[in-house]
Amino acid sequence: MAASRKLRASGPPPPSTTLVLDNGADTIKAGFVTADKTDTPRIIPNCLARDRHKKIYVASELDKCRDFGEIAFRRPVEKGYIVNWEAQKEIWDREFLDHKAPQRCDPSETRLVLAEQPNGLPALQTHCDQMVFEEFGFASYYRGIGPAFNAYQDIQALFRTPRAPDAPVDLPAEVMLLIDSGYSHTTVTPILQGRPLHPAIRRLDVGGRLLTNYLTRLLSIRHFDMRSETYIANEMKEAVCYVSLDFAGDLEKTWKGTRGERREDYLSGAGIAKDYVLPDSHTTFHGVVREYQPGASGRARKSAVTTEDVLTLRNERFAVPELLFSPSDVGIREPGLADVVMQSLATLPVGLWPGMLANIVVVGGNARFENFIQRLQMELLQRVPDECVVRVARPENPVISTWLGAANFAKHEHVERLAVTKQDYEEHGAGWVARKFAAGLGVDA
Repeated sequence: MAASRKLRASGPPPPSTTLVLDNGADTIKAGFVTADKTDTPRIIPNCLARDRHKKIYVASELDKCRDFGEIAFRRPVEKGYIVNWEAQKEIWDREFLDHKAPQRCDPSETRLVLAEQPNGLPALQTHCDQMVFEEFGFASYYRGIGPAFNAYQDIQALFRTPRAPDAPVDLPAEVMLLIDSGYSHTTVTPILQGRPLHPAIRRLDVGGRLLTNYLTRLLSIRHFDMRSETYIANEMKEAVCYVSLDFAGDLEKTWKGTRGERREDYLSGAGIAKDYVLPDSHTTFHGVVREYQPGASGRARKSAVTTEDVLTLRNERFAVPELLFSPSDVGIREPGLADVVMQSLATLPVGLWPGMLANIVVVGGNARFENFIQRLQMELLQRVPDECVVRVARPENPVISTWLGAANFAKHEHVERLAVTKQDYEEHGAGWVARKFAAGLGVDA
C-alpha cells in the first residue's frame, strides 16, 4: 500500500486544463476550465449533415448551411448513448483535435470530464473509456452522470432562498430532484449529496426528437408535406410551441366547429394562433413568427405575386409539448412526467420527499417551453401530500446547465479523487476504470 501511494505521489502532476463535454444527442456543449478561468461553452451540433446538393457538413460547419430543405442527418448518439464512434470521432477531431479546430487542445496535457446519461450499458461505457485513452490519449478522464453534475451549482439561488450575503455555498447540493428533458428522452434523477440515487432514476421516452416528429406529422396532414423538413419543423417547434395550463380550454378555443359553423374564437385566433413564414433558402434561411392575421393566408392564396409560404399554427402549438405530460394522447404506453416523478419518489424513504419536492430543477432543451415548470408544479401539487412544499425552478439557460455544473465539478476537490489517469488505465485496465466510475463518491465523502 505504501509503495502504491509512493508511486502515485511520484507520478505526473494533474493536468492544468480540463475539457468539459456534455455530449448530447442533438448538441455538444464544450469548453475549457482552468484553476482561474472557466470558458463560455460552445454549443456544437452533434451530427454529420448532407444537404440536397450532396454537400457534407461536420458539426459546427452546419452554421454555414443555407438550404435546410431535405437535409439528412447522421447522429452518433442514439437514445442518449454514443453508439457510433466513427461519426463521433470525426466530430471531436474537427472541433477539438485537428490543427484548425476551433477549440484545439493537446489530449496528452488535458483532462476530459464527460457527461453521460444514467443507466448506460457497460459495453458502451467500456468502449467509451477505451476510445478516450487509447484513441485520443487524454492524460486524465472522468465519466460522470450528467444530471448529478447539476448538484455542483448554487441551487438555492435558483429558488431565491433568503440567506446571509457572506454565507458560503455548499457544493455539491445536499438534496435535489433533477429533471433532464432533452433530445432523446426525459430522465428523473434524485440526487443526495452529489450522488445519484440509482434505484430511483426513472426515464420517459419522450424527448425533443419525438416532439419534432409529431409536429412534422401534424403539419404534413394539415398543411404541407414536411416529412423531409424535420430541421425546419424543429425550428418551428422551438419558436412557437408552449405548454398549456388549460389544455381542454385551449383546445376548445382552437376548434373550428362543425360544418357551416362560424366560431368567433377560431376566426380571431383567440390569442393562440400564430403565422409562421417558412424560409425560402434564397433570401431567408430561417422561419419567422408573426402575429396571426385573420384572412391573410386566404388573400395570399388569391394573390399571384406573393412569394411567402405561411403556415397558421393553432392547436399544434400546445398539442405537441402536451406529449410530455400525456404520452397516451398518441398511443405511447407510458405515464406522463408528473407520474414518472411520483414513481421515482415512491422508491425513496418518505423522509426524503420534502427535500426532493422542495428542490426540483428542470434542465434540457424542452425546459425552455413556456409554462413548462408551472404546469409541472401544478400537476405535482395534485399528487403529493398537502404538507409537502413543491418548488420547481429552471436555470437561466437550461441547455448549458449540466455543462456549468460539470465545469464547477472540474474545479472541485472531488475531481482529483474520482478522475483516472492514463497511467492508471494502462496499469489496471478498463474493468477497473469502469468499477471506479460506477462506485462514484462512495459513502465516505
